[in-house]
Amino acid sequence: MLVSGDLRQGNRVQTVAGGPSDSGWMEGLVHLWVDLIRLSMHLAKWGLLVFPLGVGVGSACAGFLWSLDWVTALRLAHPWLLFCLPLFGALGAWIYHWLGREAEGGSNLVIDAIHEPGTGIPPRMAALVYTGTLLTHLGGGSAGREGTAVQMGGGIASALAGWYRMGETPDRAVLLMAGVAAGFSGVFGTPFTAAVFAMEVLALGRIQYKALAPCLMAALYADWGCGWWGVAHTHYHLESLALLGRHLDWLLLGKVAAAGVAFGLAGRLFSWMCHTVQAFFKRHIQASWVRAVAGGCGMIGLALLFGQDYLGLGVTEGHPGGVCIISAYGEGGARPWSWLLKILFTALTVSSGFKGGEVTPLFFIGATLGNTLAGPLNAPVDLMAGLGFVAVFAATANTPLACTVMAVELFGAGAGAQLAYFATACFTAYLFAGHSGIYLSQRIGTAKYTGAPGRAESTLGHVHRK
Repeated sequence: MLVSGDLRQGNRVQTVAGGPSDSGWMEGLVHLWVDLIRLSMHLAKWGLLVFPLGVGVGSACAGFLWSLDWVTALRLAHPWLLFCLPLFGALGAWIYHWLGREAEGGSNLVIDAIHEPGTGIPPRMAALVYTGTLLTHLGGGSAGREGTAVQMGGGIASALAGWYRMGETPDRAVLLMAGVAAGFSGVFGTPFTAAVFAMEVLALGRIQYKALAPCLMAALYADWGCGWWGVAHTHYHLESLALLGRHLDWLLLGKVAAAGVAFGLAGRLFSWMCHTVQAFFKRHIQASWVRAVAGGCGMIGLALLFGQDYLGLGVTEGHPGGVCIISAYGEGGARPWSWLLKILFTALTVSSGFKGGEVTPLFFIGATLGNTLAGPLNAPVDLMAGLGFVAVFAATANTPLACTVMAVELFGAGAGAQLAYFATACFTAYLFAGHSGIYLSQRIGTAKYTGAPGRAESTLGHVHRK
């Protein structure tokens, strides 16, 4: 029998060549049990830590969504409230100036706090952005709700981190990521998308998988917490999905890729316009409340020129025959330039200081652009609208994986080739958006292509300023 051995403290140890000793098996089992115990403790720890976070943020999102529906219904019932938008904007700017100047960074502040432990998030950020967003929508500002939910989640998570005495430890960053996931899940009802989004949104091309379990648990808790209050989310149905079959239609896939290029360029235009208009306002108007008044007056002018279809969230139609996200899934449900007009309305709203978010308007932009592209591409209208819905968001938030998962949760795109079409649209749009995006605090983890602007770990804000 072949043996190999070594001398340790004068004793000869013999083992069969190529086979582990009995002690090796025992040592492996010990390591396995230790790993299982540590993993169980990790899951139990985060399950307990994020439970109050998820339920609390989910409940806050329920109250926010109910309030948002109420102010939207009030505005639609009283169209004259549009002319109060400059006043609401000035009031919101005044509130932030006196009570929350350090919270002005919004979602970018939350991302910075995750990357840089010393960056503080004031707990009152949740209440401030809640109030500011309702004022925006009461007057008809074209904004969303994702930014509000993410900031509420970040503010509540920051407060909990203080109560847990986490200090500036890595656990605090993970808890903040879980807060982002909880906010996104609560407001959209997509917990798996929310978990991936919270890990993917921090840096281009890099996902923070260390936070997977906390983010997923917080997202599930938040979805349950929001649903417990009886708040329902919008459901979308794509009839063409059932007709696609399990095998790829290569011609259709080519059309989807071409549409993905258009979605990426539209997202790039949106990001550029938001940042450029914001820089213009800050360069020429010093007082934040004056910027809000100017933006509000501009919104009134746009609404008088192009109608009120592009005010508010735009999920459902404000009047019979109006353009909205839901209508975009049907023939004739959008005008050829509806997507561009929504870009103009939203860029003016968020860049002049009104609070809210960009994501729901991005859904509108993507769905209406998809509706417009369906004719020239000879593709199903509802499919193209659904592709645009997620792909423009993927381009502007730089989260193609999260948006592909969103297609599964919102549309049920999971059978056969269905997912391939949505993944192709999202990743193509992500690529053609370049190093741009709505979150200037995002880091560049991995460049999208060789020679892309910006160094590793630099921010998109640095790329935009160059």
